[in-house]
Amino acid sequence: MRSLKDELISRLERIPGISHVPFPDRSDGFSGLRYRGREIGHFHHFNELDLKLGRKLIRQQGLKHQPDSEIHPKRGPGSQYIELRFHRREDVDEIVRLVELLAAELSK
Repeated sequence: MRSLKDELISRLERIPGISHVPFPDRSDGFSGLRYRGREIGHFHHFNELDLKLGRKLIRQQGLKHQPDSEIHPKRGPGSQYIELRFHRREDVDEIVRLVELLAAELSK
């Protein structure tokens, strides 16, 4: 059975310009996400994507920073990055939607 992270990566890579950058020397789930060669995010674990969505899209989408973040507990509300956790298929759908929005914004 494929993990949710594998499913998410597969779906994200179908978005034009998106590529996943594995780090084979890491066993903790850390890997990168790029848009046309530029880093736009990274996976912290096997179920969390730290996405550089930008302040504008974070605000427009009504997203809030994780209050119990282990990796970025002091991240301010004005950060361009947002930690997105995924534990269900619906979470994967939402992250794909957000990355599609970001790709459209970056392609302008």
